[in-house]
Amino acid sequence: MVKQNDSFITDAMLVKYYELSKKKKEIELEMNDLKDTFHDYFNKLVGPNNKAEVTINGYKLQRQMRKIEKYNEEVTVKRLEELQMTDLVQVVKKPDDAKIKSALQLGLLDEKNLEGCIVTSYSPAISVKTLTPR
Repeated sequence: MVKQNDSFITDAMLVKYYELSKKKKEIELEMNDLKDTFHDYFNKLVGPNNKAEVTINGYKLQRQMRKIEKYNEEVTVKRLEELQMTDLVQVVKKPDDAKIKSALQLGLLDEKNLEGCIVTSYSPAISVKTLTPR
């Protein structure tokens, strides 16, 4: 048992987290298989891009369709340029990570030149593994 700042972590908590994590993965795989089956059923029933629903023994299964439209960037920019509507095109300037790394490796750019330019962020992740096979 580990105590820090009035919080306790016990071996039972680690075991429970580990077991729940395994169950979660199994459940997600099983749910994804069922979703695929449901989509296949609705695809055959009403087609691939249509809403549908079926009720069986008091359970209603629904498939909703979310329509997402966006412009094909390359084709749209070309068309707008042909129409001389370039003010409808964004010009986005951003650093090219790969080229910067190459320039650093080749010595064309010194890391000192980029001081204050690098933003570092962290995201915590929890992992519990068993050290003995179960």
